[in-house]
Amino acid sequence: MSDTTAPDGTAAPVPAALPSGPAPAGAAAPAGADPRARYADVFRVREFRFVFAAHVMSITGEVVAAIALTVLVYDRTGSPLLSALTLGVGLLPYLVGGTLLSSIADRLPARRVLVTCDLLAAVCFAVMVLPGMPVAVLLALRCVAGVISPVFTGTRIATLADILGTGDRFVLGRSVIRLTAQAAQLVGFALGGLLAAFSPRATLTLTALGMLGSALVLRFGTRARPARTAAAGRAAPGRTSTVGASLAAAGTFLRDRRIRALLLLTWIPPTFVVAPEALAAAYADELGIGALGLGLLMTGMPIGAVTSEILAGSLLGPRGRERIVFPVAVLCTVPAIGFVTHPSFGWALPLLVLTGFGISYSLGLDQWFVAAVPEEMRGRAMTLQTAGLMTLQGVGMAGAGAVAEFVPVHVAVAAVGVTGSLCSLLVCLEVRRTRPKGETGLTAK
Repeated sequence: MSDTTAPDGTAAPVPAALPSGPAPAGAAAPAGADPRARYADVFRVREFRFVFAAHVMSITGEVVAAIALTVLVYDRTGSPLLSALTLGVGLLPYLVGGTLLSSIADRLPARRVLVTCDLLAAVCFAVMVLPGMPVAVLLALRCVAGVISPVFTGTRIATLADILGTGDRFVLGRSVIRLTAQAAQLVGFALGGLLAAFSPRATLTLTALGMLGSALVLRFGTRARPARTAAAGRAAPGRTSTVGASLAAAGTFLRDRRIRALLLLTWIPPTFVVAPEALAAAYADELGIGALGLGLLMTGMPIGAVTSEILAGSLLGPRGRERIVFPVAVLCTVPAIGFVTHPSFGWALPLLVLTGFGISYSLGLDQWFVAAVPEEMRGRAMTLQTAGLMTLQGVGMAGAGAVAEFVPVHVAVAAVGVTGSLCSLLVCLEVRRTRPKGETGLTAK
């Protein structure tokens, strides 16, 4: 499943007051923690190597499947709208899965959740291959895979903290997962286009096999751990429904001023950053650069994202990554303002690369978020974080498209850039106001 991870045990909804979590960012590292790790260090951990291998299989499969399914639906219907919906319906269910099912990430043992999600996804893609499958069923199966995905992702992120600890190795491990997803977009879209042109059904079959392979790698390559809330000594499971516990946890996170601010900082900048990418096709048409030019424009943001994340992860330590969070989060949409000049292709591509550089603020933010959330609620928090990110990116794409219906594309991109910078600044100020000062838990409300 993609990125963009104990039985619950509560007899009643999650309480409004969160129990104490790990030490906040900037506090002394626990004994044995590595304050300055490198990417090579996370790959020295055997269990992480298996998680990484499974991620490569599943994310590549998902990317090529998106292309193959689009081609398959278009071949069957000849409808551009329906073929476009096959991409959109993969994102829309994130809100459902992330809000209503997040407690699964803590109620059940992590390995069982990861393997089950991969197997369910494999079944969805395998059924898509069956001949004569109605388009409505294909779209429904795509929705099911989208509902599963945030649960898988939240569980995996929480598991990374178990495998790597909550210090610098966790930050770099999560960075590796993001880098792999960006690389999969660059390679997978090209590979998916070739495979889909040859045989969409064969490509979906390979995707199903990739998901099955990921499930096997996670089953035999990762350690069995108890359910997170059970390990924390909470009450026996089953007395609160999955949906009820998930909604209660979401309410608890959003009521807590510190966690709410960190969630907003995760969500708001990407909501506006996606505008240039969402409008790339329309802008390429304005410039008259054709499909090849569009393809090159679409590589700009992933290239910037991969480059900046590697540089921030390799050259900066934990403190350095924390220092760049606020300026990068505010400035990440500033390059989009440059589109007000209606730049040529030669200038538009560097602006997109610079926009992609904005992802580097996530490394320092990861340190703060994992410190803010109590361990027994970590799976639910990571699931909600992922679901909100994917959902609001979809909203951002739709919003940018709506603005471009009324003004020229380059003006729409610039306007979104200005709005994004202002909104990100407000969120950064709120995060700064809620920053703990030596507390071991969240006391700022």
